[in-house]
Amino acid sequence: MTTSGQQELTIEPVPVTFRSDGLTLAGDLRVPPGDGPRPALVFTGPFTGVKEQVTGRYAAALAGRGYVTLAFDHRNFGASEGQPRQHEDAAGKARDLREAVSFLGGHPEVDAERIGSVGICLGGSYTVRHAAFDPRVKALALVAGAYNSPAAMRAGMGAAGYRAALAGLMAVAEDTFRSEGVAYLPAVSPSGGEAAMPGDEPWAYYGTDRSASPGWVNQVTRLSIAELLTLDAMSAAEFVSPTPAIVVHGTTDA
Repeated sequence: MTTSGQQELTIEPVPVTFRSDGLTLAGDLRVPPGDGPRPALVFTGPFTGVKEQVTGRYAAALAGRGYVTLAFDHRNFGASEGQPRQHEDAAGKARDLREAVSFLGGHPEVDAERIGSVGICLGGSYTVRHAAFDPRVKALALVAGAYNSPAAMRAGMGAAGYRAALAGLMAVAEDTFRSEGVAYLPAVSPSGGEAAMPGDEPWAYYGTDRSASPGWVNQVTRLSIAELLTLDAMSAAEFVSPTPAIVVHGTTDA
């Protein structure tokens, strides 16, 4: 690995695939030069994100410091299979992470006893939930994590508001079931428009060239919001120990 002040290596990604629940998932594997096996890291990231964006940047940087890294598209997003497209599947994402670790553990360049998981933004929730119940994960890093909690959601929205939001989303589910259509909304939108991630900060990244990626689409299913409102990362947190963890969080995130 490099130390502070040393220049990081640039490791070109190699496209790979692996299976999860019968779906083919697409990833970018980066293997540093030299003799293996070596420690490896799997990445999961922001809501709607794909492997060429946030997770890919972290994976490239840490590959340059000596880790085998795997950034991949979760089911329903990017180059991976899955229907409906652009749908957040919390339970499915946990299984995707499990199979990603299996893929790394079987790679000849990876030390299966030194696999870690990195969660960024919403990926913090998935990393906690996965690492808490997968002893193969020997360390986890959480960066600017969103740690979803139904209890916190209800406290913030009020009990009546929370129930009303769920009722509205279940109406969407009924319409989807009856019509066999999928209702979408923009992932981000400028100037206060309707979006799953409203506000100027998400637009400044996803709505500009900063996040340009052929695999990212500016839409998400409306039922993805129900997944966010009911995703519970905090109940898993107490099960993480004794796995070592590092939490990195900012002070100015709006």
